[in-house]
Amino acid sequence: MESIYFDNAATTRLDPRVADAMAPWLGPRFGNPSSLYLIGREARQAVDDARLEVARLIGAEPSEIVFTGSGSAADNLALIGSMEALGLEGAHIITSAIEHPAVLETCRYLERRGADVTYLEPEPDGIVSPAALAEALRPKTRLVSIMAANNVTGMVQPITELSRIAHGHGALFHTDAVQAVGHLPFDMRAHPIDLLTISAHKFHGPQGVGALYVRSGAELKPLVHGGGQERGLRSATENVAGLVGLARAVSLVRSEMATEAVRLVGLRDRLIDGIQHAIPNAYLIGHRYRRLPGHLCFGFAGQEGESIKLLLALDELGICVSSGSACSAHRVSEPSYVLVAMGFDPFRARGSMRLSLGRFNTDAEVDHFLEVLPKAATALRSISSRTP
Repeated sequence: MESIYFDNAATTRLDPRVADAMAPWLGPRFGNPSSLYLIGREARQAVDDARLEVARLIGAEPSEIVFTGSGSAADNLALIGSMEALGLEGAHIITSAIEHPAVLETCRYLERRGADVTYLEPEPDGIVSPAALAEALRPKTRLVSIMAANNVTGMVQPITELSRIAHGHGALFHTDAVQAVGHLPFDMRAHPIDLLTISAHKFHGPQGVGALYVRSGAELKPLVHGGGQERGLRSATENVAGLVGLARAVSLVRSEMATEAVRLVGLRDRLIDGIQHAIPNAYLIGHRYRRLPGHLCFGFAGQEGESIKLLLALDELGICVSSGSACSAHRVSEPSYVLVAMGFDPFRARGSMRLSLGRFNTDAEVDHFLEVLPKAATALRSISSRTP
């Protein structure tokens, strides 16, 4: 069997149908969408079509979609741009301690600029409590940013309730939905969300393409100045081929997401049961069901600090899994800040195994993984046999 890729939370394989849609725009259709002649107008139409597709996916207006170069860039524009518009001095921001670094590091930057930031700790199951948010609100709370789904544990957050609490207080609500869009339905007409971050490569689109939903009336200051593209909020020549790919990826999600979610839940639950059978000391991190359809995260009781050995053993067998966020891979020896926030002690937070499934994973791959897992697990057993 070819190598098995179980790390779709890090990035996803480009769908061949997306690649086919992009191909002309990587060659003969090369116009700048700001140019007035024919090939420029064609490029502008492609950008407009992409904006419409993204808006349809989340129940928004095309004018509310701002294209960026990544999900991280969209997070930065949402947080810094909104706080620049609202006023930083003395402002209060609420986020969670389990956010992606694109949010956490941006909040720390805003702290250095004079804002006061509260970092909410999640419940032990990885869920951010609406009651905790309500208690943390202050008269000067101007922005709340809570992710839609966690990249490490896969926990889906109650953003509808969280956003209603924020709005009831008069604060803007932003959600980093990078892990969730393409896997869960969103409708901005039904959710009081002001700002929402999207990244194409998390649902089989191209890397280097992101978007920010900005509710009509929400004010942002730009971070990038120049030619005034994207309503002046993100100056730079648009990545036309990437946006064509985003549009095609979005159209596939709209037609296939519901059936795909059911299939992925089935594979996910088979993996949960199979892993716990193959490795008796394995335990699921987070709530069993309040998670993304294809996402699971495990720890290994008493052996958390050595879980990297299991990942490397699986790699030798041609199976790609991770120990958590790809953005934290260079700090693999350090405790996971997400698990620490959930109440894990530093030793237990030092290791986990994340498996995240996508469109191209199959039943046969799950069967093969569960067949070879006991062999790979000997990497952990050899550690447990040592005298403490």
